[in-house]
This record gives sequence, structure tokens and C-alpha cells, in this order.
Amino acid sequence: MQYRKLGNTDIDVSVICLGTMTWGEQNTQQQAFEQMDYAVEHGVNFFDTAELYAIPTNAATYGATEQIIGNWLSASGKREQIILASKIAGPGRWIPHIRGGNSRFERDNIVQALDDSLRRLQTDYLDLYQLHWPERNTNFFGKLGFEPDDEDQFTPVLETLQALDEQIQAGKIRHIGLSNETPWGVMQFLKVAEQHGLPRIVSVQNPYSLLNRSYEVGLAEISWRERAGLLSYSPMAFGVLSGKFLQGQHPAGARITLFPDYFTRYSNAQAVAATEQYVELARQHDLDPAQMALAFVNSRPFLTSTIIGATTMQQLKANIASIDVELSDAVLEGIAAIHTQHPNPSP
Repeated sequence: MQYRKLGNTDIDVSVICLGTMTWGEQNTQQQAFEQMDYAVEHGVNFFDTAELYAIPTNAATYGATEQIIGNWLSASGKREQIILASKIAGPGRWIPHIRGGNSRFERDNIVQALDDSLRRLQTDYLDLYQLHWPERNTNFFGKLGFEPDDEDQFTPVLETLQALDEQIQAGKIRHIGLSNETPWGVMQFLKVAEQHGLPRIVSVQNPYSLLNRSYEVGLAEISWRERAGLLSYSPMAFGVLSGKFLQGQHPAGARITLFPDYFTRYSNAQAVAATEQYVELARQHDLDPAQMALAFVNSRPFLTSTIIGATTMQQLKANIASIDVELSDAVLEGIAAIHTQHPNPSP
């Protein structure tokens, strides 16, 4: 396993981070325990979760993933070996089961969400606490373009940082991060933190894969220069980059098979065309397509950690093993050529 610093902290996190969003929906607690055991045995020390999980989110499984992790931490006694990250949900009419769908980033919501997560996780603190998505009107979750809204109101960044700092001072959080953010949002948090002597963000968890390299425009430079590295989610585009959905295949138990309306981001015609070429490139060089996709993300200089998600142990083992895959110049040139032809088909 390889390790990188989490932002400007002294914390070393594994370049492979164990994603958890399927636990409690597609995966049972027993399966999740097996995944965590294997990951730790193979050098993974970084787990990422969220109060929103399991995915797809609904009232019945809300918080289930954190509960499973908490049960494993209690049973294994390995809390101090794990860098544990979670997230507070933002507002949304599509999540009425989370504080009435009005989970804004002001003090009361932060306190309630954090305390509930800590209880479910059976721990006194989180190493990283992230804002899952902006509460303001902006482009995230695949939305392109920016449309100003004169009535757009959101919690001032200063108020949010002060509320988070209060929880840091209380010992409940070590560091903070953002997720699904834009360059403007990241720079606002950095600027306000510097102006008021408040905690700096140490990471940005955004989508990044061969099918979505939009992070490279603006955000990558911020991550590099400001030491707030990318935590890449969906690095395999919900499994699409493995090639298993090509030619109209729908493998039993796969996320897109089970929830076709939830994961349309990576199944448009342009994404399929790009995926076909990436899979063919991998096979030409005797590479597993999934491992090639992960190895590309792992190699990015602005990346801190790649968040993998697996529903089977076979997938998990292959994903973790991607850390040992080094892409040749020929493969990287092939990836660049495909990206030029099919730039960011799944933003």
C-alpha cells in the first residue's frame, strides 16, 4: 500500500480508501465486516462514509452504513488504526427523512448530525468531517452550467466554519473537508478560514474518473497549491469502466442493474463509446480494465486518496491490488487520445 498526507496535516492515509455506501443495502453487515477485515490486512487505513448512506438513500436504511461500521469498530477494537471520515448531508427535498430535508450547515444541524453519526459509529471523534454537498444553488451531481438564483440563500461560510471549529475544540472532529464542491466554494472556505483564524479544509471529495476529469479544470490546481487534495469518488464510474455493462449487459446484483434510474450519469451514449475504447486499450496492454481505470486515478499528483466501492470480495481484492499497477507511457498516451475524442462524457 502507498500513503499520502491528508492535506496539511501529519496524518498518513492510504491511497486506496474504503468506500462504504453499499453496506446496509447491497451488502449485509457480515459482508461489510469481511471487506473491512481484508482491507485493513492489506494496508488500507482510511474509511469513508456518510450519514446519508446506504445508497440509494431512503428512510429505512438511513444511517445503516454508519451503524455497521460502528459495530465493526466495537467488535474489532481497531478504531485507533483507522482514519475515519463521514459527512453531514446538505439540504434537499429528495431527503425528507434527514432533518425534514432542510439540513443546512448552521450550528444546530451540524451538532445534531455529528452527534448522531458519532453514536452510530460508536466513537468519540471523527478524523475527517465533510460537507456532503453545497447548500447553495450551484452545479454538482452532474449538473452542468451555472444559473444564478436571486433568491438563493445559504449559510455564510463564516458561520459554518465557526460551528465546525466549535466541534473541533470539543474534540469531536480532527479535520474538515468539502464534497461535490466548485472552485469558488473551495476558495471561499480557504479565504474565510485564513481571514478569521479558523480551521482550513484538508480535502475535497468530488467525482473523478476516466469518464469525468472535470476536476482537472480549476480544482486540481487548488488541491495542489492549497494542500487540499482530492478524495476521488466513483473512480470506476459505478463499475461502468470495468466493461461489464457493455453490449447491453446487466449483471445481476450490480448497482446500475438494481437501480437503473439512480445511476444514469455514466450510461449515456458518449460514456458508452468512451468506455468501449478504454476497455479495448486495457486489453491491448494486458491490463484489467477496472485496474487500469483505478491506476490512472491513483497516479494523479493532486489526489490524496481513491475511494473504492465493492459489492463482492473479488471486486474488493482487484480494486485494492490496483495500487501495484503502474501505467506505461503507451497506456497514458492512449488514455489521453481517448479523452481528447470523448472529453468528460459523465460530468
